[in-house]
Amino acid sequence: MEVIEFSRTRRLRSTPVLRRLVRETRVSAAALVYPLFIRDGQGVREELTSMPGQIRYSPDTICEGIEAALSDGVSSFLLFGIPDFKDACGSGAYAPDGVVQQALANIKRAFASDAYLITDVCLCEYTDHGHCGLIVDDAVDNDSTLPLLAQTALSQLAAGSDMVAPSGMMDGTIAALRSALDSQGFVSAPILSYAAKYASAFYGPFRDAAGSTPQFGDRRAYQMDYHNSREALHRIATEIEQEADAIIVKPAQPCLDIIRQARDSFDVPVAAYQVSGEYAMIKAAGAADMIDEHLVMLESAVGIFRAGADILISYFGPQLALAIHRGEIG
Repeated sequence: MEVIEFSRTRRLRSTPVLRRLVRETRVSAAALVYPLFIRDGQGVREELTSMPGQIRYSPDTICEGIEAALSDGVSSFLLFGIPDFKDACGSGAYAPDGVVQQALANIKRAFASDAYLITDVCLCEYTDHGHCGLIVDDAVDNDSTLPLLAQTALSQLAAGSDMVAPSGMMDGTIAALRSALDSQGFVSAPILSYAAKYASAFYGPFRDAAGSTPQFGDRRAYQMDYHNSREALHRIATEIEQEADAIIVKPAQPCLDIIRQARDSFDVPVAAYQVSGEYAMIKAAGAADMIDEHLVMLESAVGIFRAGADILISYFGPQLALAIHRGEIG
């Protein structure tokens, strides 16, 4: 048999247009979700020192942030509330006049269906102890927390939320929310589950921004050990069975393998959350002239989509949307 020898590796003869034409990973601004922080007060526009370029708004100024992002090409938002008053049961999370509920009403009046609003369903930003559930005998009590999470989701949907995203990692949350939502007529309201949320050091800047650092202990009792991948797949399967409509893997960059396994194993949309620490590291290295911040932002986003994410939640959302519009990625 004749042996054919190749003197060099064959590569596609390439031009810039052809490279764009044959890209394997496609990125759309429609797949971006931009997180925004809303705190109590009036006339608030506070830049976050731990997350340069990110702003804390109040309910009466949040539309400025929405409008700016819409003009850049982002139309989906994840809203986090930061109340002035916090208590042991996180009552601000489900108050009809809570900070997120006020913001939802203002955004819907200003932008109607132009802005798709996803709301965080958790207690940690609203409790004086900083944990995601009620404290009973010095520990987070899973089961007594579930009714308050359901009440929070109902309150947010009534105020104008389009999708609820429970992030507290309490067992049975999806089933509790689905039952409550269906019973109150929100049968079409989707649930975005933080099914694979690891106990991560990458959340530090967010906890500073949201004032949600635990006052004692940590969250490893209910968030996942980052050594584990089979646990993530088990949790995802469980929450899909409980009727989660889409799932989140968090943080994104350290969990590209989990994103890929989730994409290969489940037929639901997979969102990846490029969290505050990932954002802050790129910003800090860019500010120190150690990297090209813009190019690293693009490469990191494409890497997350290449791993299998359908949705990217990122504080770089507006910048990424502009880059996609300019043809730099996409």
